[in-house]
Amino acid sequence: MKFRMLRNLYFLLLFLPMAAGSCRKAKIAPPGFELAPGFQIELVASEPLIVDPVAMVIDEYGRLYVVEMPGNPYDESGVGNVKLLADTNGDGRMDKHTVFADSLRMPSGITRWKKGLLVTDPPHVLYLADTDGDGRADVRDTVLAGFDDTNLEYNVNTPIVGLDNWVYLSNGYGSRLGDIHFPAHPDGPRLQGHAARNIVRFKPDARELEMCSGVTQFGQTFDEWGRHFLVNNSNHIYQEVLAARYLLRNPEMSVSGGIESLSDHGDAAEVFPIVENPDHQLLTDVGVFTSACGITAYVGGAFPSGFNEGMVFVAEPVHSLIHVDHLVDNGASFQAGRVHEEKEFLASTDPWFRPVNMYVGPDGALYVVDYYRQIIEGPQWLSEEVRESGDLYNGSDKGRIYRITASGTKPLDWSKNLQLGDASAEELVKMLAHPNGWWRQNAQRLLVDRNREGIGEVAVRNLVALTQSETASLGRLHALWTLEGLGQLDTEHIVKALQDPVAQIREHAIRLAELHLDQHPELVRVLLELRDDTDPKVRFQLLCTLGFLDTPQAGEARQQLLLGDVEDKWIQIAALSAPAAPKDVLLQTFLARFVPAYASLVERLSTMIAADGNPEATFHLIERATALSTGDGADWQVPVLEGLAAGLQNASQPPIQGSGQNLLIRAFLAHPADNVRLASLRVLQQTGIPLDAQTVRALDQAVSMAGDKSLADERRVGAIQFLALGNLAAYEVLLQNLVVSTEPLSVQRAALQLLGGIPGTGVSRYILDQWETLTPGLRGTAIATFMVYPFDESRINLLLDAIEAGKVQRTNLEWYQIVRLMRDTPDEVKKRARALLAENEGQRREIIQRYQAVLNLEGDPKKGQAVFQRSCATCHKLGENGEGIVYGPDLSTVRNWPVANLLEKILDPGRSIAQGYELWMLTLKSGDVKQGIMVAENTSGFTLRYPGGMEEVIGRADVDKAEALSVSAMPPGLEAQITEQEMADLLSYIRRGG
Repeated sequence: MKFRMLRNLYFLLLFLPMAAGSCRKAKIAPPGFELAPGFQIELVASEPLIVDPVAMVIDEYGRLYVVEMPGNPYDESGVGNVKLLADTNGDGRMDKHTVFADSLRMPSGITRWKKGLLVTDPPHVLYLADTDGDGRADVRDTVLAGFDDTNLEYNVNTPIVGLDNWVYLSNGYGSRLGDIHFPAHPDGPRLQGHAARNIVRFKPDARELEMCSGVTQFGQTFDEWGRHFLVNNSNHIYQEVLAARYLLRNPEMSVSGGIESLSDHGDAAEVFPIVENPDHQLLTDVGVFTSACGITAYVGGAFPSGFNEGMVFVAEPVHSLIHVDHLVDNGASFQAGRVHEEKEFLASTDPWFRPVNMYVGPDGALYVVDYYRQIIEGPQWLSEEVRESGDLYNGSDKGRIYRITASGTKPLDWSKNLQLGDASAEELVKMLAHPNGWWRQNAQRLLVDRNREGIGEVAVRNLVALTQSETASLGRLHALWTLEGLGQLDTEHIVKALQDPVAQIREHAIRLAELHLDQHPELVRVLLELRDDTDPKVRFQLLCTLGFLDTPQAGEARQQLLLGDVEDKWIQIAALSAPAAPKDVLLQTFLARFVPAYASLVERLSTMIAADGNPEATFHLIERATALSTGDGADWQVPVLEGLAAGLQNASQPPIQGSGQNLLIRAFLAHPADNVRLASLRVLQQTGIPLDAQTVRALDQAVSMAGDKSLADERRVGAIQFLALGNLAAYEVLLQNLVVSTEPLSVQRAALQLLGGIPGTGVSRYILDQWETLTPGLRGTAIATFMVYPFDESRINLLLDAIEAGKVQRTNLEWYQIVRLMRDTPDEVKKRARALLAENEGQRREIIQRYQAVLNLEGDPKKGQAVFQRSCATCHKLGENGEGIVYGPDLSTVRNWPVANLLEKILDPGRSIAQGYELWMLTLKSGDVKQGIMVAENTSGFTLRYPGGMEEVIGRADVDKAEALSVSAMPPGLEAQITEQEMADLLSYIRRGG
């Protein structure tokens, strides 16, 4: 009994967390881990050998290179390193280090390349090599330059050599939009605008440089079959489904991106930490993914049964855990499901355990890179007190690497015994079929590095033989891409692979055939034979590849493939990405057999037809879509009209005039289906209306409808919006008479919006005269009338006069309106706006301090629901099935925040901006300005989401300038709209989850 008590005391002391912020001695034993059954964890390296590790790689000689980033978050003076570690006594623990490279700014990733390393050190990608064998880099070349270095969370990172022999670089949002290029080759390729903030891939030797379709944050990974999975802080797993080369080839197609979220448990999924005494910062999303990074597909082949296929691990350093999902097929993409319910693969009680990256080693182990810091969150997520406390660098002298293996696995031995770099070419070919992806990937890289002359005829024959192996499916795959990298892949090898019994190899064979179609058109016949393939991913890839062929046979196959999987949106996009896609024929085919599942495809086809600028085709669609229909005709009429409206927005010249416009006017006024009427109006808003007698009568009818209180509010709002197509000044009095308290809010808001379009200061003076009668729900719309772009200085000065006089309060302005007045207006106006509107941070702190009394009030969730509906639901949802509109973040993701932190975020939303929810301003070449949350960006354009949840795809060719406003879409000043008790009720409702 005494022994048991002593043993329990020992474990208690071992795992007892120390107070956050205190000075702690390094614990060589692992902290209090909970690990999935069947696994073991051991320490491989720790301080003082390494500090602040963020990435690692093991080369073909068992040399472990570790990237250190001690400068995070502010020190850019060049304190970063790459260290070379070794286990000299063979006990499985690293005991020697050499500084391979120092004076790095903010190094973020590493991979083996040629005889050295590629290291990402924003704004550069460096090649580092040791040519004299002393363990220190004596070659330091800048391979790529031009990456953003202003946003640490999105700096270029995680270089990976892909199965296709390209090097892929994680890349993301940033404010410095320079050209990514090869600095040693100024005439080489350049990716303008920071590659649209997308992932970049390149071939250093061939000086090839391309933009991908996906965007990621810290991390990316490929599974054993070459599928590309990405991550950002709140969305822990998504996939680049459609490559950029397919999205780019048809400028008529406008889509929001080539990526697909995979999690079946939510994008900001719940996590289950076990941290004792967590030191969460002010704006940490407690209980959900808030720092997801280091995504790693397990390809080691040495884990227990059930963990060797389709497993993807994701680090979550804020919550001190590692999550794992299992992938299952879902059409052209996947679905990722939890492996463990209400627990994680690995979790720690130690709040300083900060897993930021992972690596699959030559022993099949999963290596965990632990940054080991007290604070992992960026400064923008911290309270003022923490930022000024000096704690930001606590733990910067520490860092660990752990090794996770199946229970009973022996200590590592690769540090002294690995000699893959000395293997013959024939031996390397055999390694392409190794069950561990580390060996396959490195063997392929070494073979391609040695090139055709270096490996010899025997090795080439062995590669060809491996492509025909009946047992080693992954070996066949690597052999095919190795032959491609060596320039030795023949059509007979491709044809054989197209008939492979394994679907994944057929999928890759189609991609390989795509690379050779110009020189070997005979491959087309074999490709076409795959149109009836049983695997959906093979059919999807075939559809993508056939888009490059403009032949009747290819067109027929594409239509068959589309019809077979028409409900899969990726099949739709792949089919329409083909420049030769017969848009008109396809649309007529699907209209003739229309079912609701075809709606999105019909809308996409209609968009492309309108953008094409063909007047006859567009008129024909309008004629059909505006006709009176029987049964469910409106089900297809609306997607046609919505598609036409979207396409006309991007058309160089609207192809609709005269009779087409009159049909739309008639439909708007008289069609029995509400949704057809509104869709017709949206088309008219793109085309305008003719100036003829029929139009005059229609405008008169709209005047009557706008004032007719017997009509539904939506019908009256539509009539008001229709008046915008005429001479607005003629309706000024009518519109003013609609801005009265007896009118519905939606009618008043629509009238105010139109009043803003009337030139001069008359409307501005009228609004100020009526200011006291305007309800809070109208005042934001009223303010917007003073700021119609291009700015009218007279209007803005009237607004500033009213603010100076105290008639209009600063809190009446949306936050982005304040920012625009202080940043984008002419110099004299800007100076005055800053003097009036700049809020001292102390003032906001005083408000927060005053509201601390709310924390002692009892909140009523039922009353809080009413507050939510009034003040929050126009921009936020509360839970996946809850009420509200998807514009800002889902508030269910913050329900676990400490109530004090949630209160501060509500009162000071600009303190930090949730990733993906900053406001963007797009200035169009037409002079129009669009502001909203950018929900997607790809090579063809942008998708903005506006208040109310409406989204708009804007073609990149139509945008003159895109810039982040660096402000939250949520304005400060909510305290002016709700009482302290109402705030307590709201907090109670949010924390209950609805």
